[in-house]
Amino acid sequence: MRDLDVGYGLIIPAAALRAATSRSGGPGGQNVNKVETRVTIEADVDSLPLPDDVREKIRQRLATRINREGVLRVTSQSERSQLANRDRALARMEELVRDALVERTKRKRTRPSRAQKEKRIEEKKRKGEKKRLRGRQEN
Repeated sequence: MRDLDVGYGLIIPAAALRAATSRSGGPGGQNVNKVETRVTIEADVDSLPLPDDVREKIRQRLATRINREGVLRVTSQSERSQLANRDRALARMEELVRDALVERTKRKRTRPSRAQKEKRIEEKKRKGEKKRLRGRQEN
């Protein structure tokens, strides 16, 4: 396995990752029944050699992917070879952690202008008038 470069000069060493293999579903014919091609990469977030603030950010942003034991797990089974699935799972984990560390810009609240409000009201009046005219005509 290789080290994960998560940007900002931070590297997760391969020793901090665990890889497990299992039988995969999907394409592959008889190969699927014989060979363990699914690869699961696991990383214990609490024991990663990263600064505390970075670990906390990973824990918060990837909370849905981290189990109760604090293990981040990524699985790949789309390829027919174990090696390709391992590379794909490592790349996915690298991408997830990198995205979790990106600083989000805060949204600036905006208001619609007076002209936009008036235009919206006029449009509503036009549509309402059109629908009113569709009703039954009294003779």
